Amino acid sequence: MRFASFNVNGIRAILKKDFEKSFAALNADFVVLEESKYSEDLHLDFPFMPEGYHTYWTVSKVRKGYSGVVIYAKEEPLSVHYGLEDEKYDEEGRIITLEYPSFYLVGAYVPNSGDGLKRLDFRMGFEDDMLQYLKKLDAIKPVIYTGDLNVAFQEIDLKNPDTNHMNPGFTDQEREKMGRLLSNGFIDTFRYLHPEEIKYSWWSYRFFAREKNVGWRIDYFLVSDRLKEKIKAAEIHNEIMGSDHCPISLDLNL
Repeated sequence: MRFASFNVNGIRAILKKDFEKSFAALNADFVVLEESKYSEDLHLDFPFMPEGYHTYWTVSKVRKGYSGVVIYAKEEPLSVHYGLEDEKYDEEGRIITLEYPSFYLVGAYVPNSGDGLKRLDFRMGFEDDMLQYLKKLDAIKPVIYTGDLNVAFQEIDLKNPDTNHMNPGFTDQEREKMGRLLSNGFIDTFRYLHPEEIKYSWWSYRFFAREKNVGWRIDYFLVSDRLKEKIKAAEIHNEIMGSDHCPISLDLNL
């Protein structure tokens, strides 16, 4: 079973850049998109609804053209949940959870801490709430957690760790939260299979960063520890263009 995740930096923008071909090339059973930036009424059809998939999406209620998560699933889920508990974070459209008989799939677009770390406190609260949410799900059945998690966990996960220390995505606080999540029963699937490989999933649009491969690995598939033996492959698809991110994928024997 193949899962894919891709921060598309705007669904309408990427549809003009051969996204349908990229989507087909991923050949996934589940595809999670982050930062769809879709603002229309939820009763309207989403701009891209491929045949053979069930489509679930969120919109931001606080600002148009902001945030947004989409999940395409070949198999209809047992249940769909938006946000965390008590509708928390629903207003920014950051989380969708699909339930299946043997696992939960959680797709998320984790808040960026922002210029000057102005949203770092908000981000820390989100991380705490997400951890508790994932632990509750994990107590019921295994969890597959994916998305743009907006953190480079280790120095190997970004090109210039020294000059980026305490910049958004590489603060001590954000890295500590990721470490705490991993220590609570989750595995970073790419690093588990590729402990020394240097590969990035996001590049700035400035200074020809992608051409020079000056990037960050901030997109992840994390899974419950008990799925460890079921991990077949975890890849970063640098060859797929269209966004400032590239897709990532996970193959599981489920």
